[in-house]
Amino acid sequence: MTDNLISNLQHRLSQPLPGRSAQYEMAHAVRQNPPPPPTDAREAGVLALLFPKEKTWHLTLILRQNNNPNDRHGGQVSFPGGKRDQTDADLQATALREAEEEVGIDRNSINILGALSELYIPVSNFKVQPYVGFVDSTPQFVPQPSEVQAILEVPFMHFLDNNTRRVKDLKLYPQLTLRDVPYFAVADLTVWGATAMMISELVAVLRD
Repeated sequence: MTDNLISNLQHRLSQPLPGRSAQYEMAHAVRQNPPPPPTDAREAGVLALLFPKEKTWHLTLILRQNNNPNDRHGGQVSFPGGKRDQTDADLQATALREAEEEVGIDRNSINILGALSELYIPVSNFKVQPYVGFVDSTPQFVPQPSEVQAILEVPFMHFLDNNTRRVKDLKLYPQLTLRDVPYFAVADLTVWGATAMMISELVAVLRD
């Protein structure tokens, strides 16, 4: 299954991207005007994976496990992905490998449409390169238990509905609450931070 959405995305991703202006529509105030990434920033690749289900395109997200004290993003919703290994040829290879490991999709079945803008995440010191891809049929997901609590299959049109863009106070720790955090509401989950910023650019690309 391919249609205008896929062909339009592929064409638009080959053009100049909206970048920060689109990302920052869903960024908290503390993320505005960030400094450039430091020289010791780690590299990561993530995958925005589209797939057909019930005659519409869906976007793949994961709810990360929250049992690793070293994971600064534990318990959050994100794209499949992770840090670059020495064996990865490039960051696209990283994104494909991580997607195969975390959600059980054969990397060879994924068609890459292009890349979104790089995003630096200060809290974990990662420079993240997002890629956009699709598979032709509804996949049979297999979550990696050590990394993934759940796999979320969200109709892509959900993110084009402005009513899903909301703002709330977010309590991260007993001693830390962020005020007025932009987020996407997905069922009873909060999609915020870097993932929301990447989705915001993806939506802007499609609307263009």
